[in-house]
Amino acid sequence: MKSKSINLIIMTLFLALFTNVLSAQDSNEKITVNEVVDVPADKIWNVLKKMDDVDKYSLAIDKVEWSGKHGVGGERKCYGKDNSFYVKEKIVKYNDAERSYSYAVLEGAPAKDMVNTFKVVDLGNNKSKVVWSTNYTSFIKNPQFTEDQFRGATQYGFKDFIGKIAMAANK
Repeated sequence: MKSKSINLIIMTLFLALFTNVLSAQDSNEKITVNEVVDVPADKIWNVLKKMDDVDKYSLAIDKVEWSGKHGVGGERKCYGKDNSFYVKEKIVKYNDAERSYSYAVLEGAPAKDMVNTFKVVDLGNNKSKVVWSTNYTSFIKNPQFTEDQFRGATQYGFKDFIGKIAMAANK
């Protein structure tokens, strides 16, 4: 009987955690990267929420110019290697308690109405799950790459970024 009670408690905790992780995702997203890292959620969030230093962690970004307050309404312009491109972004949602923020890509992306969202989910035992998702209404055809190539490059970049954030948070 004691064994059944313990199993029931474990199952209940697992289902609660699983529901929390699933709620971090939106089934309508075009691209989603989920990475479990061996870093407590608050430590990851403390690095992610700075918003103005993505050049430290991105493969593609060399420089960031920030304007406005940190949080909703703040904007950043991210420049690629040798100023070969730029992306202008605006923070559209920010929730410190939920360890989440979203930013709209205003210029520089090959997609219309693109919004990216970070969410950090506490998994306990000094582990967390970082969910980075992208949604957009349509891909803008261009000679540089196809939508599949864009999706692949974005996923690769997101995974690399999350790995570098985790290393910085662990220091």
